[in-house]
Amino acid sequence: MRSTRHLRLGTIIFLLAALSSAIAQSFTDIKPSPAQVQWQDLEIGVIIHFGTNTFLNREWGDGTADPSVFNPVHVDTDQWMEAARSAGAKYAVLVAKHHDGFTLWPSKQTDYSVKNSPWLNGKGDLVHMAATSAHKAGLGFGIYLSPWDRHDPRYPDPAAYDKYYLAQLDELATTYGHLTEFWLDGAGSAGRTYDFDKIIQELRTYQPNTLVFADVALYKNADIRWVGTESGTVPYENWNVIDRTGYLRWRPVEADTPLHKLHWFWHPNDESSLLSVEELLNIYTNTVGRGAQLMLGLAPDNTGRIPDADAKRLQEFGAAVQRIYAHNLIAESGHATDTATTSATDNDPSTFWSAPPRHATLEIQFDKPVTFDRAVTMEWLNEGQHVQDYSIEAWQNGAWRPLVRAQAIGHKKIDLFPRTTAQRVRLNLLSTTGSAAIREFQLYDGERGHLQ
Repeated sequence: MRSTRHLRLGTIIFLLAALSSAIAQSFTDIKPSPAQVQWQDLEIGVIIHFGTNTFLNREWGDGTADPSVFNPVHVDTDQWMEAARSAGAKYAVLVAKHHDGFTLWPSKQTDYSVKNSPWLNGKGDLVHMAATSAHKAGLGFGIYLSPWDRHDPRYPDPAAYDKYYLAQLDELATTYGHLTEFWLDGAGSAGRTYDFDKIIQELRTYQPNTLVFADVALYKNADIRWVGTESGTVPYENWNVIDRTGYLRWRPVEADTPLHKLHWFWHPNDESSLLSVEELLNIYTNTVGRGAQLMLGLAPDNTGRIPDADAKRLQEFGAAVQRIYAHNLIAESGHATDTATTSATDNDPSTFWSAPPRHATLEIQFDKPVTFDRAVTMEWLNEGQHVQDYSIEAWQNGAWRPLVRAQAIGHKKIDLFPRTTAQRVRLNLLSTTGSAAIREFQLYDGERGHLQ
């Protein structure tokens, strides 16, 4: 009996090993969490830098600035959030502690904070003000808590500093309501090992649905990844799943760039570095339009307000995006030739067309020729990212002429091409893994939007 039992046990182990091998994950098996799906629909966020650097005309603090330098005369966090919202932002992340170690809330863990500044007689709490204003404006709110700390004397001792960092994290995670995002910045941390598993486990205790941003090289288990540049572009075919030496994880891209070229903090007489509307539109196309999240850097001035020129530029950018994408030509005057595909042409991203496996087409017919210069295509990502190769084509001179050919679609793809006039257009899914789900296929005339 013992021999038979051992034989059966060996067979079971063999079968389990074979089954494990058979269901080994590939890129297309990886799916997002519900929180990641919701986050990707936000599309635009802002990150706000404000601290001792604001009053010292510098980008990098060394932790030696006296708290007395922080004394804004008119902090207006409502104005910050309204400016962000006018640009189309759906969430705001506040840099609660930058690398200089100065905290914008009255942390009980350190004296290096607003509680020892003259601002509001040491009674101010900028994190509370910003969170309240964000929620009032209908924005999600998140926190940036720098791992690198150039002020705290515990930093050279990893165990002591991690304990300090965890205590500050607890204060932030338990006091200011739901956090949409938690930012881990790897600047200054080369060669340093933090216990990020313990840190994020602590965060999850109080904020189970908060998404964690980190560079791929900084933390393996984060939910969002850095694009790799601060230029506001995604310079590659954007796949949401990444491979860390055989470890596959859904980690969508967040592309951060400051509203002022190369400047995250406010500087006096810095108007010339403010991005133009055209530059912002190009950034939008190359971030949101490549399936990533756009994170714009905002910098209140030394009075505590977003400068008027910055607020105006944000409003102009948001209005320009609204104008350019106000008239979906398919929704206004086109119709799908196959009724099975209408869920992808109904101007409603909550519905989707389940395309036949491997290869499928979605054709649009217009009553008369229309002129357009861009297409917006969206995948429904709940079951993963499945489009591997596609083209957008116009029927001209008796044949289908390709306007664009690319690989990844992902959350949203904006394809620009020379202004074209046609009466028939199609989305040609040349290669998909299984059945791709298309939320939207839209056509726009950007020149018409610019002229309005």
